[in-house]
Amino acid sequence: MKNIKIAVIGLGYVGLPVSVLFASKYKVIGYDINQKRVKDLNNFKDETLEIKPKILKKLINNNLIISNDVESIIDCNIYIITVPTPVNIDNSPDLSILLNATKTVAKFISKGDIVIYESTVYPGCTEEKCVPVLENISGLKFNYDFYCGYSPERINPGDKNHTIEKIVKITSGSLPEIADKIDELYSSVIKAGTFKATSIKVAESAKVIENAQRDINIAFINELAKIFSKMDIDTNDVLSAASSKWNFLNFKPGLVGGHCIGVDPYYLANKSISMGYKPEIILSGRKLNDSMGAFIADEVIDLLKKDHKVNFNELKVLVLGITFKENCPDYRNTKVVDLVSELKNNLIEVDVFDPWVDTNSFYLEYSLNVFNKIPNRKYNAVILAVAHDSFKNIEINKILANSNSVIYDVKGFLDKKIVTKRLWKSN
Repeated sequence: MKNIKIAVIGLGYVGLPVSVLFASKYKVIGYDINQKRVKDLNNFKDETLEIKPKILKKLINNNLIISNDVESIIDCNIYIITVPTPVNIDNSPDLSILLNATKTVAKFISKGDIVIYESTVYPGCTEEKCVPVLENISGLKFNYDFYCGYSPERINPGDKNHTIEKIVKITSGSLPEIADKIDELYSSVIKAGTFKATSIKVAESAKVIENAQRDINIAFINELAKIFSKMDIDTNDVLSAASSKWNFLNFKPGLVGGHCIGVDPYYLANKSISMGYKPEIILSGRKLNDSMGAFIADEVIDLLKKDHKVNFNELKVLVLGITFKENCPDYRNTKVVDLVSELKNNLIEVDVFDPWVDTNSFYLEYSLNVFNKIPNRKYNAVILAVAHDSFKNIEINKILANSNSVIYDVKGFLDKKIVTKRLWKSN
């Protein structure tokens, strides 16, 4: 493809890798409204730790421009929108960031341009919500003057093996010939290849069901963990035995947060309800997974009641990890905060330690203090919530208040000899 100049709107966990990938072959403008983010990237610093400084330095000096000046995208002909699509407090889709990004792009598109969405949405959103905004602001006609596509992101934060170019990319376009062009564009940089969907709606649907399927499977295992905990059965032993069958899906229980699995099912469910059908399994899975923070807190509280004859407001608990996954600074939609909140609701004093987190940014979002070093205190309970590799080196026994102190392992990560109880492995 010739004379391609790409604008990537949003430089977070998705937008930056997309920008870097395309900048290996094309001229790319990476645009973000966050001035600090833009300044950091131009100093070759990526706070998400997805892109190494030497790669940024090489590309920024060549094909990649990082800017918060909206005029910088004026002469591009491919616009890729990669902004967040979270949910509101009632779990309904929050499209405000997506539509604002669409309004920005609409001011600059011209005849022949293509707008591609990578942000997760419900089926139909691109053509029903975004296209009218593009038409109204630009004054151009869809599928005559400009075109659209949808290529859902499959970024896995913190995963250095399954990087963007190694994951098959779904592509789609608003007309068959546009679908071909978009597929050719992505095929030129994605080593793993592409899958061209038959329509934008199909591509949108594929994205949301990928994560809804995982959510439902994990919810089933989480329910088993609750049942087996009451029966004093080792959940891990059950899963190991069941895995001896060739087609058993071996999921693990735990806290299900993050920007995809904890959000995408709500997008599909909300759209389904708007069409007159209430999805039972999807919503049940979400409800169960969202309950796990409170369940784990209750388990710890029961252990404290059993082994301590003190007032709860005298107890101190240390939670290890606050990000939504291990070895990664990404704390979007982390469900560890549910665990912390439930403990605090029982008047327990809680400290959170996570060396991966930007503590100032986290406090601004959650109003919760996080320590980058373990406080010099003694704790009645320590809860391993996230399996950061560095936690293996903590001498937990040295920070316990006494021999009755509780060690609860959510991830089955610590040496079982020191653990009081595990979510999915009883001792």
